Amino acid sequence: MIQKSIMIIAIMLFAFCANGADLRKQVEASLKKGVAFFYTTNTHGGYVYNVTPDLSLRWGEGPKDEHKIEVQPPGTPAVGQSFLRVYQATGNVQALKYAKEAAYALIRGQNQYGGWEHTINFAKLSNKMVSFDDNQSQAAVSFLMAMDQQIDDDLISAATKRALEMMVATQLSNGGWPHMYPEQGNYHDYATFNDAGINDCIRVMIEAYRYYNNDEAIEKSLRKATRFMIISQLPPPQPGWAQQYNEFLQPAWARTFEPPSVCPTVTIRNINTLIDLYLVLGQKTLLEPIPDAIRWLREIRMENGKWARFVELGTNKALYYDRPRIRVDKLEDLHPERRTEYAYETDLEEQLEASSTRYEKAIKLGHENLWKEENPELTQKQIIERIETISIDVEKILKTQESSGVWITKNDRFKKTMPKGERWNGQYLTMDRISSEVFNENIATLCEYIELSSQLDN
Repeated sequence: MIQKSIMIIAIMLFAFCANGADLRKQVEASLKKGVAFFYTTNTHGGYVYNVTPDLSLRWGEGPKDEHKIEVQPPGTPAVGQSFLRVYQATGNVQALKYAKEAAYALIRGQNQYGGWEHTINFAKLSNKMVSFDDNQSQAAVSFLMAMDQQIDDDLISAATKRALEMMVATQLSNGGWPHMYPEQGNYHDYATFNDAGINDCIRVMIEAYRYYNNDEAIEKSLRKATRFMIISQLPPPQPGWAQQYNEFLQPAWARTFEPPSVCPTVTIRNINTLIDLYLVLGQKTLLEPIPDAIRWLREIRMENGKWARFVELGTNKALYYDRPRIRVDKLEDLHPERRTEYAYETDLEEQLEASSTRYEKAIKLGHENLWKEENPELTQKQIIERIETISIDVEKILKTQESSGVWITKNDRFKKTMPKGERWNGQYLTMDRISSEVFNENIATLCEYIELSSQLDN
């Protein structure tokens, strides 16, 4: 049986070597062209979400502005991570240069608190606030830490240190992180799980704990966050988590369509964050809140098979709110902006089952063995099988790349940006666009192919 397995692996390896060498060269050439072209879309070394093929217009979520770059992914930090990964996979020194320029762009926009807002406007740099919304400051800190591990650069090291000090300083006394900092006198001051705000902050501190494992401030921050994860779980019979909490640790209003409630999406995300913390700290008490949360999630599934975004406190009824705090009875009664652009109902079955399975493995295996299972050293057979799986995507990416190195999303349909003060009216625009998100996704797939191929060489 062992001899047969060895023979099968040998045949698979021979077939890959015979057919894969040419594809690998194509992938390497594609990566080189791809990063070189995408670099030409930069503004001040940073990136936005979308660019027209003639490079005449660049924009993110807000109005078009040639001096703005995006901090929120898939903008500058995410593109910088893509460049860095290309360098790590292929040794392309130009990719590392582009990554360094992206880091420098972020550093120029790092504000007096050591963090970032949604965008950096180089025509008028702002020092107003730190935003933890939508992985904004968190993504920037992650990228700078990754660069700090890769190269010896005093400017990057100093900016990374400031950013980590900011992460510690902005943490609330209860262990969570606010939506924004400093205090705004409104819901932005609340401990906020919405859009994975606290989850991304914890992820950053876990990364920092691994990179700088002798830093007492980082370890203390991580343990404070651990406590907050435990104490912010609501009591039975609704043992989930809310999107945001006031200073009394009560679920609270945020925007006028985000009521105090229990949130299934947040609850699933927090289950995984608790397991992530368990993998690092090894404290089995971190797993104790999970069974009740899973049981509650299964109980509140709606008749249509989905889960409500907001579940009413005390009743488990789905909540639907329009602006300004207008409650309606069902999804169809909402304004088109809320109904189509905000996930009031979501299919969470796959995520719930995956989280439940992960919890069961954590109990069965313990933190060290679960870490090994989730970060395995692949066998040659597994590497070849994975290469075969992604080869279809790789070939599609190569086919859709133009000779200049650009990937253009043809006839891309997207939400129309409305004039300031006007609500979206349901209109979409269609045009060809160069997308940072598509670039990052393509780079990730091509780099994975190179990384796996390199493992077979060793």
